[in-house]
Amino acid sequence: MAAAQGHFSDHSDGDRGTDETADSTEANPVPPVFRRAVEALRSARLRPEIEIDPTRPPQRLAPYAYAVEAAVVDGEEDLADGRLVLLHDPDGHEAWKGTFRLVTLVRAELEPEMAADPLLPEVCWSWLTGAMEARGLAYGEASGTVTMAGSHYFGGLADRRPATQIEIRASWTPREGLGGVPDTGAHLAAWCDLLCQIAGLPPVPADPATGATGATGTVSGAGVVSLPQRRGPQQV
Repeated sequence: MAAAQGHFSDHSDGDRGTDETADSTEANPVPPVFRRAVEALRSARLRPEIEIDPTRPPQRLAPYAYAVEAAVVDGEEDLADGRLVLLHDPDGHEAWKGTFRLVTLVRAELEPEMAADPLLPEVCWSWLTGAMEARGLAYGEASGTVTMAGSHYFGGLADRRPATQIEIRASWTPREGLGGVPDTGAHLAAWCDLLCQIAGLPPVPADPATGATGATGTVSGAGVVSLPQRRGPQQV
């Protein structure tokens, strides 16, 4: 399994944000709640098909931010990829209704039978909300878009079959727990559930004794609709 890694970004200075040490200054230290939220992301244990790496977060969305990018990999092929950004504003944000916000972009190329489903946008959105609900995560102010784009090839590229890409952009406010820190590790795991589902991987079965799942597994019967898998059942 892979553990998430990354870096802090303090956006009070546009030239900073390359690492944790540079961000924390005596005049403007990294808030302890943000530091703990990031550590929870870094220590998350993820499904082995997930490859995850730090990436530079956006510079002006919030005073503090942390970002990772991930891909679902099968051999040499990326089945889906995405980016997850954790934002923190100690003063709170009216639109967020909280001090933390998670923002994501997820992309994948679909098989024709999946792309032809007229309910695909609604299903993809249910994958996101269902992944969080399956893990018992509380969240609010969720919003986003599901976009499909088709490509047809001509001329020197005419031998390629038509392709459809899907893109999910979403954001939500994770509910803060003890000490004002949300369970960001569980939110990252739920986000990886979404990545695996849009990639066409079968869910990790729940433990029959406890109902809990394995790493990034989706609880069976959580109310999430499934579409045909990308290339048939795979071993996980």
